[in-house]
Amino acid sequence: MHDLSAIRPGMTVLGADDVPVGKVAAVSNDRIKLEPAGMGHHSHHHHYIPAGLVVGVEDDTVRLSATGANAALLDEEESGSPAD
Repeated sequence: MHDLSAIRPGMTVLGADDVPVGKVAAVSNDRIKLEPAGMGHHSHHHHYIPAGLVVGVEDDTVRLSATGANAALLDEEESGSPAD
């Protein structure tokens, strides 16, 4: 797992294929809390990305080992259960 101390709110999270996954809201319990998507029932709903997917942090970007589509499949609810 990459050192998470350089990750800040507002950074863009990109999959290994450079597809945007979301924006960082916070780092919490070895997970990246993403800003809400802003649509429908997800307008105030956060998803979390396991920090083990982080391979790098550069400038204002967090890079993941998974593609954007795979990262979306691996995101979690606050409880740790798979996201809907």
